[in-house]
Amino acid sequence: MNAHPPLRRLAAGAVALWLLAASAGAALAATPDPTIPPAWPIDTSLAYSWATGAVPPSIIRTAVDAAAADANGSRGSRAPSFAYSSAGSNAVSYGTSNPCGVNGLACFSRDPARGYWHLWFRENGHRYDWGTLSWCEMTGSPYGCFRAETITIDEFGHVAGLDHHVNLASDSDYADAVVQASSHARAQVGWNASAFGRCDVATLQQLYDVASWTTLYSTCLDVPTSVTLGVLSTTAKLGTLVTFTATLQSAGTARLAGNPMAGRAVVLQRLTGTTWTDLATMSPGTTAGTYRAVYAPSATQAYRAVFRKPANEGVRASTSSSLTIVVVCTTSPCSLQAGTAGTGGSR
Repeated sequence: MNAHPPLRRLAAGAVALWLLAASAGAALAATPDPTIPPAWPIDTSLAYSWATGAVPPSIIRTAVDAAAADANGSRGSRAPSFAYSSAGSNAVSYGTSNPCGVNGLACFSRDPARGYWHLWFRENGHRYDWGTLSWCEMTGSPYGCFRAETITIDEFGHVAGLDHHVNLASDSDYADAVVQASSHARAQVGWNASAFGRCDVATLQQLYDVASWTTLYSTCLDVPTSVTLGVLSTTAKLGTLVTFTATLQSAGTARLAGNPMAGRAVVLQRLTGTTWTDLATMSPGTTAGTYRAVYAPSATQAYRAVFRKPANEGVRASTSSSLTIVVVCTTSPCSLQAGTAGTGGSR
């Protein structure tokens, strides 16, 4: 196993972008990956085929196809998808003819403006000054080999616009990203990653937006949120149900600004004296990012909606402004009755 694994160098034409992005984020740690501009259009399908005269061995082709499925299944965004097609205009090459530099295991070229990209892989057994390249899929080596599937996910990340993740000095966050400047050989941490890491996904979401309104935001992010609460009328007759509707949105920047956030837990609270207490967990509304609850107030009181920070999502908590429901009595004598809360439709 190499104590200092080799760098996978970027193909010519992308180096300057790498230097700019790396220097801009070098002081940060455990943050979303830097980017290589420009981005592709959202939901772009990037089909690939095997390069004429440089077709990878079947076992490497299988690894590349598996990596495409890994990338597509873990991107958590509307980032480009990858798939093999015999008519694919983008090439994947294997062998001695490549621009990968003296230490490169694999490398890439990308040009979203022209709709083109290319991946190159060094041949198994290539001799470097640090040792001999061994692809795990081809050799079954118990240690010191590099997994072609993992390396391919890394390169697909670059093609999508991800630059090398900036790690902590201890490298303890290595598994937060598969797009790394230094590849880990078997059996170091992360050598066999089969998905984008959370900080890869964070940048893909920033570049291309989340895959759907129910998609969780990567825990490598810290996206502000906004929740509002409304009712049709702030005056209610005693004993009648009031329908409360909350709207939850992301309040990030660029692609992450103003997104409806569906499938989360929003709680309706009531103010009793000086204490806010949970009244009901609101159910999904009729449009994405809305939540509703029905309640029969027994007295004039204030209400608000609360979204608490989930442990599994990189978003902030938020609380709506309060609103007061004024309860009026239309009978005499006017008797108070206990209110009942629910999450279904109005009755």
